[in-house]
Amino acid sequence: MRRYFGTDGVRGAVNTEPMTAEFALRLGRAAGHVLTKHLKHKPHILIGKDTRLSGYMIESALCAGLTAQGMNVLLVGPVPTPAVAYLTRSLRADAGVVLSASHNPAGDNGIKFFGADGFKLPDSVELEIEAVLDDLPPLPPALEIGKAERVDDARGRYIEFLKASLPRDLRFEGLKVVIDSANGAAYDVAPQMLKEMGCEVVSMFDQPNGYNINHQCGSTYPQAMCDKVRELKADVGFALDGDADRLIACDAQGEIVDGDKVIAILAEHLLQQGKLKGEAVVTTLMSNMGLGKFLEQRGLQMLRANVGDRYVLEMMRDKGCNLGGEQSGHMILLDNNTTGDGLMTALQLLCAMQESKQPLSHLATDLTLYPQKLWNIVMEKKVDVLSHVSVQTLIKNAEQRLGNTGRINVRASGTEPKLRVMLEAESETLMLEVGDKLVQELTLTIKALM
Repeated sequence: MRRYFGTDGVRGAVNTEPMTAEFALRLGRAAGHVLTKHLKHKPHILIGKDTRLSGYMIESALCAGLTAQGMNVLLVGPVPTPAVAYLTRSLRADAGVVLSASHNPAGDNGIKFFGADGFKLPDSVELEIEAVLDDLPPLPPALEIGKAERVDDARGRYIEFLKASLPRDLRFEGLKVVIDSANGAAYDVAPQMLKEMGCEVVSMFDQPNGYNINHQCGSTYPQAMCDKVRELKADVGFALDGDADRLIACDAQGEIVDGDKVIAILAEHLLQQGKLKGEAVVTTLMSNMGLGKFLEQRGLQMLRANVGDRYVLEMMRDKGCNLGGEQSGHMILLDNNTTGDGLMTALQLLCAMQESKQPLSHLATDLTLYPQKLWNIVMEKKVDVLSHVSVQTLIKNAEQRLGNTGRINVRASGTEPKLRVMLEAESETLMLEVGDKLVQELTLTIKALM
């Protein structure tokens, strides 16, 4: 049983367990022991973070634990999560860590580990680290502790990596792009990279102060980005989340292009280039049934993984696919990076626009998405309510009402005390009628169970 690691590392409200300085120090020692016990050289681990105020505290504590256990630490400062995955490989580190709570508010933070290959640590290694937390190993002798040093050019390295994913002669002159960096880790990387590619850039929410990350901006609040695109008659808008591993786009009319539409565009673009692998695209249980039909018309399968980019990636590697993603905006382009990368996704969308000589609104136009809605039921604390017979009965009754015209997915959030209820159906009226009733019944039932 996992006690600390969720689907996306350790995460929580700062200064409450487990997101405290004391826990970060212990976690550093435990991870240092597990990650180095099989190595025959002095190990290096890279630490990046987003722009949360608590990042300084967690970074210092984690660094202390790692160096105390004998690991050398490379501090790269505020960089996107996908930059940490890339830099871990590029700098030949034995592991990488990113300190971020992604799209969560500033009061939260998280600790997520990558292996030397840039992929997230396997479940087995995370469980081993958890086991060591209960019985920390002895500290090494005084002269065998590790050292910490800063890497000053990390963001520039990442920009060059992004640009190298495109054809050498491709530039985006003439395209006006609005970029919302969510006051997060890509606040300077995103506009700089787009400028270097020739775009006319309008940069929004690029003034982080430690408190304003994701605050009414970014991929979870894209309306300001959409409004700015319409106001300035821009060609496209991109909204990142706090650690820039997800992206929500909008077209020149300010209409949202969500993750399912982005997957359709990228799949078609790669297919036309003969670069799509596995004859399939990996999505999640939340992806729209309309996307499945779109892919089927092109002779492609839509494979559904559990919600979470970790599980999307696992299935991609298992099935030999190079494109996968989530409706929420996590896109994994496995030929380019080993984790979700919002800026890489933005570049590939611009590339599809430029090479087709079409605006974003004219791409994948035959994709018809079913009416779909997501409800969030907030709980007092994280409790496994889905195992209760009363909850299961309510869900089954709602599924019977939909029949073969739609589907329901109910799951617990991996990071917050919430139950997420998704419904989609051919009829929006039926979808809302069944969904509203189910959410009301679930809310009352869950309150009674608490």
